[in-house]
Amino acid sequence: MRKKVVTIVGAGPGIGNHVAEKFGNGNFRVVLISRDQQKLEKYAEELEAKNIETLTVAADAADSDSLTAAFKKIKDQVGVIDVLVYNAAKLVPKKPSELSSQELMDFYQVDVASALHCVQQVLPEQIDQKEGTIIFTGGGFAMYPSAEFSTVSIDKAALRNLALVLAEELKEKGVFVGIVNIMGTVAPETHFAPDLIAEKYLEMYKDRKDSEVFYK
Repeated sequence: MRKKVVTIVGAGPGIGNHVAEKFGNGNFRVVLISRDQQKLEKYAEELEAKNIETLTVAADAADSDSLTAAFKKIKDQVGVIDVLVYNAAKLVPKKPSELSSQELMDFYQVDVASALHCVQQVLPEQIDQKEGTIIFTGGGFAMYPSAEFSTVSIDKAALRNLALVLAEELKEKGVFVGIVNIMGTVAPETHFAPDLIAEKYLEMYKDRKDSEVFYK
């Protein structure tokens, strides 16, 4: 039986790697994507020490061509990507009056447009097999925007709507789309610890019921 594959765009010691571990412990082959190959290798070592089969591919979420090449490499090596988790974001404080239109678009590319681009890399195969899962990392700023964090407020709202319209479109094709809205600051050893939040991603994959959950 083929081992299912989960790909996390935006690997890192917070949400990304903990989601990878949750799925890896569920007998998934894990693929990690981020910009820094050296860090990726370290993350892979940590997961493989826990007997989780891990592949790493460096790519920049700000660069669509980089992502296209990364997904081609992944599919050439492991085949269908059964679960895509888009966890990349630019979390930089910026007030709206301080932004140029180009800066806003640069943030939007990473936070929203590249999320759609990654979906489009995995969707044909998921539709062909009439089964697949796509999960986005959302945030409380989508519902409660902050002037101090204007770009992430704008972009998380857009990402939330992207998730919901994709869910509506793809439901009849066997592809489940969801978003986990994290309504607080991620921090170890708190209610918002990344390992606790990561459980919601696995639950969403298994339940395939609600297209969004709010982790409060």
